Amino acid sequence: MTEYLLFGAVIMDCLLGDPRTAFHPVVMIGNLIAWLERRMLPLAQSPVAKKMAGAVLVIMVLTLVYTSVWLVMAALFVVHPWAGYLGGAILLSFTISTRSLAEAGREIAGFLLSGNMEQARYKVGWIVGRDTAKLNTAEVTRATVETVAENIVDGIISPLFYAAIGGVPLAFLYRAVNTMDSMIGYKNDKYYDFGMVAARVDDVFNYIPARITSLFIILAAAILKLDSAGAFRAIRRDAAKHPSPNSGFSEAGVAGALGIRLGGLNYYGGVASLRAYMGEAKCELTPIHIEQTIQIMYAVTVLFVAATVAGKWLLAYL
Repeated sequence: MTEYLLFGAVIMDCLLGDPRTAFHPVVMIGNLIAWLERRMLPLAQSPVAKKMAGAVLVIMVLTLVYTSVWLVMAALFVVHPWAGYLGGAILLSFTISTRSLAEAGREIAGFLLSGNMEQARYKVGWIVGRDTAKLNTAEVTRATVETVAENIVDGIISPLFYAAIGGVPLAFLYRAVNTMDSMIGYKNDKYYDFGMVAARVDDVFNYIPARITSLFIILAAAILKLDSAGAFRAIRRDAAKHPSPNSGFSEAGVAGALGIRLGGLNYYGGVASLRAYMGEAKCELTPIHIEQTIQIMYAVTVLFVAATVAGKWLLAYL
């Protein structure tokens, strides 16, 4: 019955989005990570000690999150099977971010189209880590497209993939992995050693979903009458150039499907960083590409859920 959980979670997320509350499960996971970090990082002085402390944090967070969600799901099914399905769909919807990604992207596109660059730069700063104060329209568009494209994996397909193979508890375990990576998986002086295990675990968990996503991006491009062949070429040629072993698959796929070039020069705290190029610049980046990326995101989500449901039904009748 996992397929019903996936379907219900996607519908709930698309209709309702993420509630902004301190009691949101992912916010609570983040608070747990921050609480453990404050107590463990100051005690680790050497690089080896920091790596060990980071590994212990990862084990503790994953154990607590998986066990807690498993107990909640077990209790719901004890109450009634439909309580388990409905409660599970609600919980699973908290692990995906389809609507919030679409809303963020469309808000930025709206500011760009109205010429309000100050707000466009401010809002894109909420979803990217690079400096945004001097970005022009094309650069704000690129930052937004890159973020939405990357999060097709992190924010949608990966949690649904793990829900499909291991139910709601495994989806939350993935969400904990991804949240740890976003909080401590940085290659800077503070987190290079402490966050190393968190970053590597995130890479492992996203490895298969990223490659599955790239296939669905090609199919989505064909359905949306975009450049599916271009998506395939860009993935094959450019995906491995990305500094992440996984993010390049969705970014290159979207770039190829839209005939645009992603990557290039970014600044982080005033320090220049050249990101490998993804795709070919067949046209100039404009806000319409944000909307097209959102359309690809929705299409990939629907295709993945449909394929999962079809696969589950096929296996049931074999």
